[in-house]
Amino acid sequence: MHTKEEKLKAFSRLLDVMDALREKCPWNAEQTMDSLRVMTEEEVYELSDAILCKDDGAVCKEVGDLLYHLVFYARIGQERGEFDIADSLGCVCDKMVFRHPHVFGPDAGGRTLSAKEIADTWELVKSREKGGNKTVMSGIPDTMPSMLKALSMQEKARGCGFDWKEREDVWDKVSEELSEVREACGEGSAEHAEEEFGDLLFAVINAARLYGVDADKALNRSCSKFRRRFGYVESRTLGSGRRLSDLSLEEMDSYWDEAKAKGM
Repeated sequence: MHTKEEKLKAFSRLLDVMDALREKCPWNAEQTMDSLRVMTEEEVYELSDAILCKDDGAVCKEVGDLLYHLVFYARIGQERGEFDIADSLGCVCDKMVFRHPHVFGPDAGGRTLSAKEIADTWELVKSREKGGNKTVMSGIPDTMPSMLKALSMQEKARGCGFDWKEREDVWDKVSEELSEVREACGEGSAEHAEEEFGDLLFAVINAARLYGVDADKALNRSCSKFRRRFGYVESRTLGSGRRLSDLSLEEMDSYWDEAKAKGM
C-alpha cells in the first residue's frame, strides 16, 4: 500500500491531468455538467457491478474513473468561479466531522457507540446541521432509482422513530397491499393498478429492510438467476436445431426445470 504522501501526489497528478485535458483536448473542453451527468451515472453502475462481482481489480479501475468525473465537475465549477475541488473536499470533511460527534466531538473517546446507536441518531444529527436539508425527505433526489429511493425514505423515517414496533407486523401490510392490487386490477383502471402496485412494492421493500435484506441486491440476484436459467433454455433450444419461437410453453418449462435441477 502507498504512503499518505504518495496518495497526495497521485491525487495532485489527477488534477494536473484534468487541467491539461480541459485546456488541450477539444472533447474534454466542450463538456458541461449536463453532458457529463449520464456518463457519470454509467460509471456508478459499472462500479456497482464490479463490487457485486467481487472483482477488486475492476473496483480499483472504476473508483479511478469515478474520481476523474468528480474532479471534472469541480474543474467546471472552478471555471465558473463558483467552487473548486478544495471547496468540495472542505464541505464533505466538515459534514463528516459534524455528523460524527462520537469521533470528533468533545465526548470522543468516551463510551463506544454501537453501529445501531449511530444509525438510530443519524437523522437527528443531520437535522441540526447548518445549511442542511430543511425537511427529512428533502435530501432524497427525485432522480434516484425508485427502489433505492423507497429504501432511503424508509431509513430516514426509521431514524425519526417512524417504524414498525415489531417487524412481523409488516406482513399484514404486505397482505393488505396485495389485496388492493388484485382489487384494482379487477376494476380495469390502469392508473389505479399502477398506484396499488407501487404501494405493494414499497411494502415489500420495507419488509426486506426490516429483515436485514438488501432489496436491490436481492432483486439483482434474482435477475442474474433468471438470466442464467433463460440462457440455458435458449442454449438447449439452439442445440436441438430449433428457435425459441418453435417451442411450446411446456417445452420451455421443461428446460427451465432442468436448469433449476442443475442449480443454475
